[in-house]
Amino acid sequence: MDPRPLAEILRPQDPSEYIGQKKLMGEGQVLRLMIEGGKISSMILWGPPGVGKTSLANLIANYLNKPFHQLSAISSGVKDIREVILKAKGESNPILFIDEIHRFSKSQQDSLLGAVEQGVVTLIGATTENPSFEVISALLSRCQVYVLEELSKSELDQLCNRAIQYYSKHNIELKIEENDALYRFSGGDARKLYNAIDLMVNNCTIEGKCNIKNESLGKIIQENMARFDKSGEMHYDIASAFIKSMRNSDPNASLYWMARLIEGGEKPEFIARRMLILAAEDIGLANPNALLLANTAFDAIHKIGWPEARIILGECAVYLASSPKSNSAYSGIDAALAEVRKSGDLPVPLHLRNAPSKLMKDLNYGKDYKYAHSFDGNFTIQECLPDKINNLKLYDPGNNSRENETRKQLKKWWGDKYGY
Repeated sequence: MDPRPLAEILRPQDPSEYIGQKKLMGEGQVLRLMIEGGKISSMILWGPPGVGKTSLANLIANYLNKPFHQLSAISSGVKDIREVILKAKGESNPILFIDEIHRFSKSQQDSLLGAVEQGVVTLIGATTENPSFEVISALLSRCQVYVLEELSKSELDQLCNRAIQYYSKHNIELKIEENDALYRFSGGDARKLYNAIDLMVNNCTIEGKCNIKNESLGKIIQENMARFDKSGEMHYDIASAFIKSMRNSDPNASLYWMARLIEGGEKPEFIARRMLILAAEDIGLANPNALLLANTAFDAIHKIGWPEARIILGECAVYLASSPKSNSAYSGIDAALAEVRKSGDLPVPLHLRNAPSKLMKDLNYGKDYKYAHSFDGNFTIQECLPDKINNLKLYDPGNNSRENETRKQLKKWWGDKYGY
């Protein structure tokens, strides 16, 4: 059998073989049309690990029969970039694929500009981070950004069927009797899915048969974690553990997982950005100062850098982990967005509308508006939602000391209108 990893063996060679990303690669969709039309421009592929970024870059190069150069931002420097560009100048329409382009420094990204601008190479960058933050604007302006989404369960099923067909050709009967553990361990990552299947086939094949069950799969993966996580993407699991430890109010675990990220070579901005999000999403109005501290920490690390930045990040992590938690604002805005998508563009009540012209004033725009500061306590009962949803409650204060006071105040103002 082919000694390469299963994920490499089963990479799609044709657009019709590509699984996932239907909004980009489905029939008649933008990337599919570009590939089939043979016209590819520089692009950034942004999405979580294992959703097909590398496979898509390889597919483009193979399908269009273009020279293909691949660099990893983890191990490549400016010298490597220049060598590839020099070689590319003697080729016809080569593709340069850079994995984890968000890890390139500004000077490394700058070294790509001329070659991309002059058409020496067609750049395909892959990133798990928002390119607006991690890719310099001059390079970003020369690339189209495509967002890749997590794979669905049905798409994971398709990947499994492809593996079953592959092993069948090599006289191995692969049967996936249970897939809960398989999908849980892979976390929607196609590469990890194939690594797990590969491990099982290598460890449980008896007389040409391999049955995958939850218990046996978990045992084998735990015993072969390094082989399961060949690409080192356990990094993302560690980042997840870091966030969840802070959310679970455990400062000790938060510091441990942060240390793992630091020792793994992570940039301080990555860590600080995660804490900034958590401060708003998970602490929120239970302690609004958390967002201020997280933002201050994010600003401070740009002035300090390693190794001292670890002190700032550590202080922030302990503070966030030790803070009371509330996701009321996070839940509130998501509920509001869901309502807008459901009910559409409901009209603004007349008394809340702006009336910049005499005609609009004559039509009573804003006529009945009550200016809150003209009333005792800077408040007066006044409907501010569209008539169709005038009793809709979107914000429900969390059960913590600060928001319990907020609940009392809202009850005092609005009575039973919103059920506070």
